[in-house]
Amino acid sequence: MLSKDTLQFLEDLKANNNREWFLENKKRYEAFKKDYQQLVSDFLDAMKPLDPSLEMLEVKNCTFRINRDIRFSKDKTPYKTHLGVWLSSGAKGLNRAGYYVHLEKGSSFIAGGFYMPEAADLKKIRKEIAFFHDDLEAILNEKNFKKAFGDFDRNERSLLKNPPRGYEKDHPAIELLKLKSFETSCKFDLSEVLEPDFVSKMSQKLILLKPLVDFMNRALTAEEF
Repeated sequence: MLSKDTLQFLEDLKANNNREWFLENKKRYEAFKKDYQQLVSDFLDAMKPLDPSLEMLEVKNCTFRINRDIRFSKDKTPYKTHLGVWLSSGAKGLNRAGYYVHLEKGSSFIAGGFYMPEAADLKKIRKEIAFFHDDLEAILNEKNFKKAFGDFDRNERSLLKNPPRGYEKDHPAIELLKLKSFETSCKFDLSEVLEPDFVSKMSQKLILLKPLVDFMNRALTAEEF
C-alpha cells in the first residue's frame, strides 16, 4: 500500500505544479518514486500468478514518468498529479490489451481492455468481434464481471453513430462493432489505497477482466486470412 506521505506529495504537487517547487522537494519526490515502484511490485506479485502472460514484466515496464508531454497541450503544467499502473503482456512496440490502475483524488479507478486502438488494431478487433461476438457477449454477461464493471465504457468519443465501413447495420453485434475503444472501468475512493489489503482486493477485481484482455489480445495476434 502507498503511504500517506505519497498521497500528500501528489496533493502538494497539484497546488504547486512548477519546476521550482519540484526541485525544492526533490527528496520528497525520491521517496514518492520509491513508494510508487513498491506499489507496482506488489501488483506484479499479486497478478502474475493469476495471469501468466504478465510473467516477464518488471516494475519499469508498468510505471509512467511524472513529466507531462506538453508539446500539444494547452495545459502547460509540467508534472502529472496522479499515479498509473499499466500491466500488459505487450512487448516494446507492440500494443496489447491489459490492466490499469489509476490513483487520483476524486478520480481513482481500475480498468482493463484496449483503450482507443489505432486503425490497424481496430480493424483486427472488429474482425474478431464480427466472427466471434458470442464469445465477447458471454464475457460481458458473466455474472461477476457484470457486477463489478457492468459493460464497456461508452461515450461520444468512443462510439460511432453509424456502422463502420464494411459492416451492415443489421449485423447481430453492430453495437459492439460501432465501438472505437474497448475498455471497462470501476471507480473507488483514493483512501482505499491506504488499506493493507488494497492490492489484493483490486487484483481480485482486475482478474475478472482477464477473459476480456485475452479476447482482445487474441484478435491482435490472430493470423490474417
